[in-house]
Amino acid sequence: MSFPCIDPADYDAQLEAKVARFKAGFADFGLPEPAVHRSEPLHYRLRAEFRMWHDGDRVDYAMFDPADPKTPVILEAFPAVAEPIAQAMPVLRAHLMASEPLKHKIFQVDFLATLSGQLMISLVYHRPLDEAWEVAARALATQMNAQIIGRSRKQKIVLGQDWLLEEFEMDGRQLRYQQIEGSFSQPNGGVNRQMLSWARTQVASVGGDLLELYCGNGNFTMALAPLFGRVLATEMSKPSVQAAHYNLEANGVTNVTMVRMASQEISDALAGGREYRRMKEVDLASYDFSTIFVDPPRAGLDESTVELARRFPHILYISCNPETLRANVGALACTHQIAASAVFDQFPYTHHLECGLLLTRRVEA
Repeated sequence: MSFPCIDPADYDAQLEAKVARFKAGFADFGLPEPAVHRSEPLHYRLRAEFRMWHDGDRVDYAMFDPADPKTPVILEAFPAVAEPIAQAMPVLRAHLMASEPLKHKIFQVDFLATLSGQLMISLVYHRPLDEAWEVAARALATQMNAQIIGRSRKQKIVLGQDWLLEEFEMDGRQLRYQQIEGSFSQPNGGVNRQMLSWARTQVASVGGDLLELYCGNGNFTMALAPLFGRVLATEMSKPSVQAAHYNLEANGVTNVTMVRMASQEISDALAGGREYRRMKEVDLASYDFSTIFVDPPRAGLDESTVELARRFPHILYISCNPETLRANVGALACTHQIAASAVFDQFPYTHHLECGLLLTRRVEA
């Protein structure tokens, strides 16, 4: 894939082509017409990473074209990034140029922003960070009104805190999410809100209890939990579980039980397999599961999780890889059919497409 050309004039055509590929790929499964959720054509990315390219006394933001990975593309600006990042980029570069402790052997800059306007900047170095760096970085944090983190090998210096608090309205509720530096968070905040709203609509009248796999920091959990009696949510990443517990409290969600287990383990536990220490306080038999919600990695669902999903009347599936989603739908086709579909353009001007399906159990004749 070549370096993306970000031109709003091309946005409609590139999205139409991606939707057409999605529909063609699922035509064999009787795909309902997908709801199409557009991105803003500019300033949509809440996360961005840039190499810092040194040329004499200059330091510039740079990216690399996969078709020519040894040649830097020097950037004065990058129109994909959200406004807080776009505004910060030239200001930060000016501060780096004016401060030798900040500029010396800086290798990379990572930005994280929120829809609510918070900003975190991680400065990554090929040298140990010393007292002179910390003094300069504290001044930078004040001048830019941002959380600043310094990183080098086996070293992390946090000036303030290493997380942001995202906040936005969803169906009359104000949702809050802790986003920890270095952990996954949704890159396209506007499209993420559309995904949450679509997911809520699909299961608004289902009732019963929910099993959620791969819950991360609880992005979907916080939105879906009020629609169910109880929720059992699983995640393996310790920082994500930590953030999810924070988010449950911040959002006043009290009907969710979190367990740090892999999808294969929860599948085994629900199938009556061995006893798991992390499940000893969970009475699985007391749950009345109506729905399983999955948002897996690009590899999709493994065989044991597909087998688990077959047991649920409703499968709500968010996928970042239509190819593995198609394989999973094919494996589920004997028991479930697609009741609703959607596409979410998280990554404009690329071939990537996030998609969502609601699958319901087939009615036996």
